[in-house]
Formats: sequence, C-alpha cells, structure tokens
Amino acid sequence: MASTKDYLDFILEHLSTLDEITYLAMMGEYIIYYRGKVIGGIYDNLFLVKSSKSAKVLMLDAQFELPYEGAKEMLLVENIEDRESLAELFNAMVDELPAPKKRGTK
Repeated sequence: MASTKDYLDFILEHLSTLDEITYLAMMGEYIIYYRGKVIGGIYDNLFLVKSSKSAKVLMLDAQFELPYEGAKEMLLVENIEDRESLAELFNAMVDELPAPKKRGTK
C-alpha cells in the first residue's frame, strides 16, 4: 500500500516549525529530509524516523517498524501532533546522521 499525499501534507504541517524540511517521493512512499539529511520517511502511511542514538533516548517506548522488506528497522512516531517534541527530536538527530553521499561516489 502506498502512502497518501494527504498524510504527507499532515506530517509536513506538523513539521512546519522547522526550517529546511524537504521530501522526495519514491515508489509510492516519501523520504523526509531535514537540513539535507535523510531523517525518516512515510511508509504505508506510517511516519518513521531513523533509529539514531538520540531518537532511541527521546522515544523510549517507540515501536520498531520495517519500512519495507530488507530495510533497517526505524522508529514509529506516534505523537505526531506534538510539534515541540518533533522539533526537539529532529534537532537532536540531525547532527548524528551522515551527510548525503555525492552522486557517483561509493
């Protein structure tokens, strides 16, 4: 099942306090970027973030979910409507995440 544009819009609205949020549609799902880094995505209308050290600390009770077959587990964001907590989460995670790879490099 693909994610809906309406759900993407819902998530983006709740991330609107953050600058530099972008997304990329990919095979019916959406990759979410913060400050140019992949921070999570929307898969089957579930909002998932990467399982970084700070995300695990800030989301102690979060469920792990597989976004798709063969992927690494990610954390399910359930408290989507708490914009302040989302901003705190994203700001804590961004420095831990790797910079995007340049195209054509390994």
